[in-house]
Amino acid sequence: MKKVLVSLPEGIFNQIHGLKGSLGESDSEVIRTMVISFLSEKGYLAKKEET
Repeated sequence: MKKVLVSLPEGIFNQIHGLKGSLGESDSEVIRTMVISFLSEKGYLAKKEET
């Protein structure tokens, strides 16, 4: 697993902090869940079919 340093505006961080418990136990877990959910929803994590 890779680590990434991210800068967030205070308002966004407060929103993420408020989601602790429902999307993860720590700020990093909440952000990871949000990023993975976004990428999955947009289809970036779908397996590519071989032709």
